[in-house]
Amino acid sequence: MGGMSSDNVHGLVLALSSSLFIGSSFIIKKKGLMNAGATGIRAGVGGYSYLKEPWWWAGMVSMIVGEVANFAAYAYAPAILVTPLGALSMIISAVLAHYFLDERLHIFGVIGCTLCLVGSTTIVLHAPQEIPIKSVKEVWLLATAPGFLIYGCIVLIVVGILIYRYVPLYGGTHLVIYVGICSLMGSLTVMCVKAVGIAMKLSFSGSNQFVYFQTWFFTILLFGFILLQLNYLNRALDTFNTAVISPVYYVMFTSFTILASMIMFKNWDHQNASQIISELSGFVTIFSGTFLLHRTKDMGTPATDSPKLSSSSASSSRNEGPTRSEL
Repeated sequence: MGGMSSDNVHGLVLALSSSLFIGSSFIIKKKGLMNAGATGIRAGVGGYSYLKEPWWWAGMVSMIVGEVANFAAYAYAPAILVTPLGALSMIISAVLAHYFLDERLHIFGVIGCTLCLVGSTTIVLHAPQEIPIKSVKEVWLLATAPGFLIYGCIVLIVVGILIYRYVPLYGGTHLVIYVGICSLMGSLTVMCVKAVGIAMKLSFSGSNQFVYFQTWFFTILLFGFILLQLNYLNRALDTFNTAVISPVYYVMFTSFTILASMIMFKNWDHQNASQIISELSGFVTIFSGTFLLHRTKDMGTPATDSPKLSSSSASSSRNEGPTRSEL
């Protein structure tokens, strides 16, 4: 860590601790969703009975603690350093799902998780330093630059199309719909998190940033984006296998978040070609691990004979949501 600044080290430690809480929260929340689905309307079909489940709320507390630590991490370090460490939460959730939710994690799943971790480590080792910001007004200027405004508009249009056009048709059978919504909105959420986090850090240092309307504007957007993400993340968790949701969500969220950060904060402007290529290589490694996890997700399920097909299908329906015929 000799080449890392003090702020980057603080951000790294906070991001690692947050991954532990967030990774565990996926499993705890799904336990609550499963209990709620057994007695009420499932979240996957628009129900909200999970709000009465203590397990779901325990998962929310774990996620909130993790997100608070993650929030603080973004205030200290660039997104390209903090975001890839979500690989740890992905691995934690996949392993816990194997032991507590009977969602089998076979040898190829282990290899996939390892590839994701190696790729994330490569990115962390070549991450850029955080640019010095002395006022939330500077963040506002970055957010209202033409490049980021175009990106933000594209994200909102695509999310609107996914929600109103594709969720009713393919939400229950195509994981990428729910996760795509969460990931696209997540990239904007992180930019708001950085803005509010920087404002709080500066305020605690004696320069009150809450006298500026920009701080409150970013705060309002932050809460709105988080609520939208939680809604569709709950639907994804209730419909699909957790061991598959975690890596796909990680890759998509990381990709869009770092893209947004590159556009808004222009981190790559201060790096040479070697560092950028190393970071891209890390992404390829992560994507390879995720592809392996996704393509081999059913290999851990014991084979069944034809006479037992109906019971196997029923079990699959409980674990991974409604089949195409049920829709």
